[in-house]
Amino acid sequence: MSVAPMMDWTDRHCRYFHRLLTQHALLYTEMVTTGALLHGDVERHLRFDAAEHPVALQLGGSEPADLAHSARLGEQWGYDEINLNCGCPSERVQRGAFGACLMNEPQLVADCVKAMVDVVDVPVTVKHRIGIDKIENYAFMRDFVGTVANAGCSVFIVHARNAWLKGLSPKENREIPPLRYDVVGQLKQEFAHLTIAINGGFATDDAVLAQLDHVDGVMVGREAYHNPWWLARWDSAFYGAPDRALTREGVEEAMVEYMEREAAQHGTHWYSVARHMLGLRNGLPGARRWRQVWSDHRLKHLPARDVMQLARTKPSRVVETDVVDAVQV
Repeated sequence: MSVAPMMDWTDRHCRYFHRLLTQHALLYTEMVTTGALLHGDVERHLRFDAAEHPVALQLGGSEPADLAHSARLGEQWGYDEINLNCGCPSERVQRGAFGACLMNEPQLVADCVKAMVDVVDVPVTVKHRIGIDKIENYAFMRDFVGTVANAGCSVFIVHARNAWLKGLSPKENREIPPLRYDVVGQLKQEFAHLTIAINGGFATDDAVLAQLDHVDGVMVGREAYHNPWWLARWDSAFYGAPDRALTREGVEEAMVEYMEREAAQHGTHWYSVARHMLGLRNGLPGARRWRQVWSDHRLKHLPARDVMQLARTKPSRVVETDVVDAVQV
């Protein structure tokens, strides 16, 4: 099991939260471009908490030398895997000549993979689509995987939709092109020696288990973010691990402790951390109000622990005196 790399979502605070829920699933960073690492603040992009292991760094780029340099940085910072993005369909990514459009250039991707494999000891993997635009020919994906595998990649994470490079937004690209799980299963049959994981539309244990009869792993994206408590079942359901007797209250408390450490060590405001845990109480009575308290910008001046107490207090016992102050009575 793994949680998909998601721009603006799977930052280090989100990953720390997810790690509290599952000890075994592989976590991915947001896509980090080679340009950001070559010319930007490396620490800001690569710093993470040791508790996040196992964690993979996803890179975006198409220049072998730049990817090799970035992969080396990722290994030096302690990441357990380097992943190349060959699936993002956004126009901004296309302008950088990487993402899903790289599926049109399998030999270039192979060169990029080999450049990274040659300089790191951790696995180099590729995340891609089943096709691009209206190309629904299985041979297109098969030949892409075969070419890249020859360069030293043995793990492929396949988003089971085509990427439409024109006419659809990234959001629409996650919803409109039809899911075709069968072709990913066919890929695993043809490349039995490779590790093939599938991504796209999974939201239940049964849906995951159905795929694990055909492929080696399942990657979950939006459902993991919006319904994170599902992750608390993954270790026992998919890894055979004993139940850890987690509670939502215990996870919230652990996140507040993390917020306090982040504030003390790095000056991080709790508000930028809390946004990732707003789905923790989904489906429970009072979830909406709990979520509203943790996302209320008027409470940003309060310590995180006070906000937690406010969120746990029944509405009838809370008085907001004005837009600046909130007190418990």
